[in-house]
Amino acid sequence: MPAATATPPASFPSLANQFLVAMPNMLDPNFSGAVVLLCEHTENGALGMIINKPTDLTLDTLFERIEIPLHNPKLHHLPLYYGGPVQVERGFVLHSPVGKWSSSLQIAPSLGMTTSKDVLQAAAQAEGPEQILITLGYSGWGAGQLEQEIAQNAWLNLPIRHDLIFDVAPELRFVTAYQMLGVDPLQMSTQAGHA
Repeated sequence: MPAATATPPASFPSLANQFLVAMPNMLDPNFSGAVVLLCEHTENGALGMIINKPTDLTLDTLFERIEIPLHNPKLHHLPLYYGGPVQVERGFVLHSPVGKWSSSLQIAPSLGMTTSKDVLQAAAQAEGPEQILITLGYSGWGAGQLEQEIAQNAWLNLPIRHDLIFDVAPELRFVTAYQMLGVDPLQMSTQAGHA
């Protein structure tokens, strides 16, 4: 019997490894103005992390709370992000390069997502990934839910770009994502077109 895979059948249009950008008329406060990095998308649902909603907490506070001494000065004042409304007590680490960590998912050739503590321990010693973004919680959709939201014009999608995650300031990521699509979000209609 062949091993099960997380890869959807060829007929399933997976949006994994792409960004979801909330339409300007998004009413859900969790996702209003959100840019979500979609890590997994199968027939069973989808999982992603919001990359543009920093919290008031910084990584030095996080590392203190999880009792890992932080000796990497580059991380001290980086923000901790709100990744979505699911499991907000749990941390998710986006990082580049991928590396080899206990519990990782490769999202793109040089981008991974890890939920194990070993990546944080290495990062605290300046021995971890060069680029890092940590969220509390994630964004999840059940089977068919994301497809329904897209059909209702709740989201736009675009290919993944590292610079949007790690180099663009968090407050500019939403507008920058729209600019990458060649669209001005302020000029978009809040009504879907129907014939």
